[in-house]
Order: sequence, then structure tokens, then C-alpha cells
Amino acid sequence: MHTSLPFALMLSLLGRTSARRVAPVAALAVIVFTGACNGPRRIHENAVLLTGDRVATADAAMADAREREQRTQHASRSRQDSIAATATATCAPAICAAIGRGEVALTMTEVQVLAATRTSPAAWTVRRSGAATIMTPATLDAAPRDAAGSLALVQLTDDRVASVSWQERTGLRVVSSPSDTTSTARTRALADAIIREGDDYVVAGDRVRALERYDRALVLRSDDALLNYKVAQLLDQQLRPVEALMRYQKFLQQLELQRIDAIGTQQSKLAEAIALAQQRIVVLDRRAR
Repeated sequence: MHTSLPFALMLSLLGRTSARRVAPVAALAVIVFTGACNGPRRIHENAVLLTGDRVATADAAMADAREREQRTQHASRSRQDSIAATATATCAPAICAAIGRGEVALTMTEVQVLAATRTSPAAWTVRRSGAATIMTPATLDAAPRDAAGSLALVQLTDDRVASVSWQERTGLRVVSSPSDTTSTARTRALADAIIREGDDYVVAGDRVRALERYDRALVLRSDDALLNYKVAQLLDQQLRPVEALMRYQKFLQQLELQRIDAIGTQQSKLAEAIALAQQRIVVLDRRAR
């Protein structure tokens, strides 16, 4: 009769072991025997595909997705058309023109803001408190935009836009009066933003980029005396005496020294800049020769 290996091992161990140690050895033999009998288990599952089966094409799913997208776009266009019709039904000519250009303007109504930005109420978070209404983007990742840029906040008083804020690289640009909406005011605001960038680069020690920002701002504000002074200082620090000399001289000419009365803190700073510019002109004039 054939004896399995684990059972034979058990008998051999029992034969060589005293009665006092029979129980532990027997337990060890049972563990070995049980382990030898338990082989790897196999789980039988039905095949996903059988021989000869074909994978269904994705044409039907793609067609269904396209149809859903078309329905969504059609519904969105319908909402936009409805908003535009309501917004332009009774608007003043200037407001209608702003809506056509896609610009948010003062005195617009809430629905006219939606029409100008080509958005729906879902794009905004609206908070109301008495006569005041505050419209902010529902998400910063997809903030509503108009022709002037990305909108940060629209404030209405008595259902009319009282102020508009745009998000720019250097902060917020706020329009709260008709004078802020003129081309001159926009140019001034843009120049101010560029100058702030230049000031930030000066603080960071990047004189090259600071000078590049100041040069761009001078295109918009060539008559800004203090801006010319900032440019002169950077040119002076970069050892470009001829250009620095011209900027210092232009700075002094624009200020019209004979009309300046250096009194008060702000004027004292200006007087200090004037004195320094005069000193540098003397030094740079010698170097330029």
C-alpha cells in the first residue's frame, strides 16, 4: 500500500520520539500534511468574449454624445437669444452699442450685463442687499469676460451698474464714473498698471525688466516727469550715461524748475529728486564728453 510522503514523515518522527514529545510532533505532522494537501486554488469565471465574438463599434455611443452636445448648444443659444432680446428691448442707444461690442458699461441692468458678456445667470454668483446687487464670477477658472478683459466684480445700485472691476496682472482696474470710461482714462489706467509692474521689478532687483516696463509706459505717458526720472536712474545705474543725461534733462524741463515751490513732504521729495538729477547731469555730461 502506498503511503503519502507527509504521513510517512509523521510515522518516522513518531518512531524516533519519546512518548513525552509525541503530541507536539504529531501536531507538526498534521500541519505539514494539511499544507501538502491544499494546492493552489483556481477560480473559473465566464469569459468576457468567446471565440468568434465581435466587439461592438463606438459609432452609436459617439452619435449619441454628439446629439446630446448639439441639444446642449441649442439650449444655450436659445437662452442667449432670449437674454439678448430682453436686454436690447428698451436699452438706450449707447447701451445697445456697448452690448453689441461686448462691453459692460455703467448704467446697464443685470440682464444687459449678461447680454454684454454672452453669459447666463449660472456663470455668476449674485448677492443682493437692499438696493445693492453684487455680481461676482461663479468660478475664477472660467470668469466671465467682456471686450475689456476678465471681470472680477460688477456692482449695481437700483438695478443699474454703478461700478465695474476687471482683473489685471497688477490688480483690479475699477471704473465707477463716466470719466473713467474715456479712452484717455483707459490709457492712463494701462500706463499706471505698467508702471506698477516696473516698480515691482525694481524692488525685485530686475533692472532690465523694470526699464522695459517704464519704456512701455512712456509711450503712453511721455509727459510724465517722474517716470522720466525713474528711467534716468535705471539708465544711470546701467552705466549708459548719454541716455541717462537726456532723461535727467527732460525730467527737469518738464518740471519747469522756476515754478516749483518745494514746500511740504511730497514737494520736498520732488526737490530732492531735482537736486540729484542736477548733480547727475554734471557728472554724466563730463563722462559723455
